[in-house]
Amino acid sequence: MNSLLDQALLVVAAYLLGSLPFSYLIVRLRTGRDVRTLGSGNAGATNVTRAAGKAAGVLAALLDVGKGIAATLIARGLGAPPPVVGLAAFAVVLGHCHPVFLRFRGGKGGATGGGVLAVLAPPVALLSVLVLVAMIAWKRYVSLGTMTAAVASPLFVLAFQRFGRLPAGVWLPTTTAAIAVLIVARHHGNLRRLRAGTEARVGSGGRG
Repeated sequence: MNSLLDQALLVVAAYLLGSLPFSYLIVRLRTGRDVRTLGSGNAGATNVTRAAGKAAGVLAALLDVGKGIAATLIARGLGAPPPVVGLAAFAVVLGHCHPVFLRFRGGKGGATGGGVLAVLAPPVALLSVLVLVAMIAWKRYVSLGTMTAAVASPLFVLAFQRFGRLPAGVWLPTTTAAIAVLIVARHHGNLRRLRAGTEARVGSGGRG
């Protein structure tokens, strides 16, 4: 895939794949309501759980992870250069966060970013999941766990590259850092509530 047009189309396709609003569709089919009008107003798996139950939330999370995996695998499978794979990886998370099909009001990117990381750097994905679980167990904030795992991921990438466990090059840490910035930016409301002490903890309901 050497053509700049082909590469651009691949990145656009990744964005459109990320834009598929699984959380919205699941809640709409289960309850007839718009997930963006319920709970936190976020079109993501955590809010789907509040709106339609745990099974629906798990399904939404798996589908969102699948978007990240699929977009990254397709980019690799088509022979895109590594930096273009990185752009496609970022684009699928961007699509989830700002989906064209929902007027750019989507989720917060954690699950889709995790799917991307599972393909680009599996050991980093595993460590990031451990960070997520540990932070949630410690502080009982899903949002804090997600942001901490996202911020840790590019640092893990650099560490693995330093010891030769991942391929060298700037595109991979740059991609994971860009995704981390996007995820943290999408949690701006959670950051305000964390500072104010009003963020909902796991099991307490409310916004998240």
